[in-house]
Amino acid sequence: MTDVTSSPARPRASSGRSIEFHVYFAMIFLLALPFGSFRWLRDIVRFRTLNLRGPLARAWAEADRITPFIFSA
Repeated sequence: MTDVTSSPARPRASSGRSIEFHVYFAMIFLLALPFGSFRWLRDIVRFRTLNLRGPLARAWAEADRITPFIFSA
């Protein structure tokens, strides 16, 4: 027979990302998109290759880096 008292079921952990987090993330992503596009085009000209991260990936990375920094303060 299983002893439930020794290993109680843990409550499910939430992701910790609220609606407010997603709103800020979306705003920062939209703001970072033109800058990411400009940097992407500049790197295409500089390195003469298309084997680079695209503007969406660059903007997503910036938003993913900045948004948690805002909520940590």
